[in-house]
Amino acid sequence: MDIRDHNRNAWNRLVAVKNRWTQPVSAAIIDRARRGLFEILLTPTRPVPEHWFPNLRETPTLCLAGAGGQQAPVLAAAGATVTVLDNSPGQLAQDRYVAEREGLRLELVVGDMSDLSNFADESFELIVHPCANAFVPNVKPVWRECFRVLRAGGVIMAGFTNPVRYIFDDERKENGNLEVRYSLPYSDIHSLPSSELKRLIDAEIPLEHGHTLEDQIGGQLEAGFVMNGFYEDKYPETEGDPLSQFMLTFIATRCVKPHDQNR
Repeated sequence: MDIRDHNRNAWNRLVAVKNRWTQPVSAAIIDRARRGLFEILLTPTRPVPEHWFPNLRETPTLCLAGAGGQQAPVLAAAGATVTVLDNSPGQLAQDRYVAEREGLRLELVVGDMSDLSNFADESFELIVHPCANAFVPNVKPVWRECFRVLRAGGVIMAGFTNPVRYIFDDERKENGNLEVRYSLPYSDIHSLPSSELKRLIDAEIPLEHGHTLEDQIGGQLEAGFVMNGFYEDKYPETEGDPLSQFMLTFIATRCVKPHDQNR
């Protein structure tokens, strides 16, 4: 199967059922962003620290796999020149909706986060990559492409899942629990029993991959980035996530593309 096609259809379905990450921001949030008062999320609940942001005024910014009418319109309202690349036309339509409603300019591109060939080298000064790379089988090409399209001195802010989530009995099942069942790196396609994989496919649930921290954090360093920011997060209590009672299971990093790329 083509996982990109499946996940595209799955996220289009999530838009239709009003999943949390598909809901456009309000006019009030856009108004605040225009006045320089804004927050965005890379992970479920914790806003990106204010000091992580460069000056956004006319800053060429890529929202990578970050459609859904949330981060991109806020950044555009705060002054950035924003391009959004996402695999889901339905998610991009949410960004288009906010842009048209609020008179914002966004460039919307359907594409795979692992392939940024639509963009020339050093096209952007900021990349915002909220939790999404669990939906690609190999994360290292994502980091390499980000490094290529980012200008020297530019910033990438990324959120991703701590792979420890994936060693437990599948939390997406109604009877999911904290029984250790799977090894890392994890993949719905290769790790799940065929009956469970069929359930996800038939239900049009996005298929995920639990990338190792070596590929997530080490992959950014291997691509050439210098890391200068890090925090952790978890699901809110209202979502009843059992693992979040014991540990933080999401990570956000801030990295810079150095001017001296031989370091």
